[in-house]
Amino acid sequence: MTSEVQPVISLRGLTRSFPGVRAVDALSFEVNAGEIFGLVGPDGAGKTTTLRMLAGVMAPDAGSAVVAGFDVAREPESVKRSISYMPQRFGLYEDLTVDENIRFYGDLFGISAAERERHAARLLTAAGLNEFRGRLAGKLSGGMKQKLGLVCALVHTPKVILLDEPTTGVDPVSRRDFWRILYSLLAEGVTILTSTAYLDEAERCHRVALLHQGRLLFCDTPQELKSRLRGAVLAVRSSEPRAVRDCLQGAPGISSLVMTGDGVHLVVDDAPRRAPELVARLTASAPFEKIEHVTPSIEDLFVHTVTEGQRA
Repeated sequence: MTSEVQPVISLRGLTRSFPGVRAVDALSFEVNAGEIFGLVGPDGAGKTTTLRMLAGVMAPDAGSAVVAGFDVAREPESVKRSISYMPQRFGLYEDLTVDENIRFYGDLFGISAAERERHAARLLTAAGLNEFRGRLAGKLSGGMKQKLGLVCALVHTPKVILLDEPTTGVDPVSRRDFWRILYSLLAEGVTILTSTAYLDEAERCHRVALLHQGRLLFCDTPQELKSRLRGAVLAVRSSEPRAVRDCLQGAPGISSLVMTGDGVHLVVDDAPRRAPELVARLTASAPFEKIEHVTPSIEDLFVHTVTEGQRA
């Protein structure tokens, strides 16, 4: 008989309030060993508060959470020793070089010089920072600082990593490097819980918890999440998405719409029927290139769910 695999992170009704707001509202989900799990949602969704509680730096008001076998409320110091937590503003020392920052965190975690150098060499190569090892951290770009922060947080090879919006404000190339580093850790059995406000990054995770105003909307794989969307998604390609949005707002058959980089995505009840109607409406009022049926995204699901909830 095989024993049931225990989750590395488990939340049951986790709740935290601040004056006038419930930041995290009875949150429950599990994170399995060796997966990248995403907390995804806009600002104010409760992502940072959740991670702070899981890291043992903030006590919950109610509910429970277990991280790496330790209860975050009863054993916060044991949790801290068992994880690596990278907050939004990671504590790099700008008057130290890249190598000196890594050496400092290696000493902080109590690893040997040989082990530190072995891990750092691999991580710096993945981050594209090898040629900058002698540069002061304060002279690095924002994306480089974030990647150096990740290297410092990972130099002791933790089994559980909590990352709070690590790619916010980071350039596209650095974001790609960042995710390459995360994927490289999976072979070592590392479990990663990362938060992001970029809904497109949900596609990179094995599973996702979609949050809104402290509450869990959905928790599943990206593919399964997208299959939950009822209706079809039409993409209107346009150089003036705001004009398209204003033109189509309130049009029959549209349940939600969201602006994208090159136009607007619409969730409609009947794509073959609505597409000609939308073409006629746009032709008279807003510039557009084409309308096409596209595969739903996580962002389409999120906007549609929130819009429907507001109507209800």
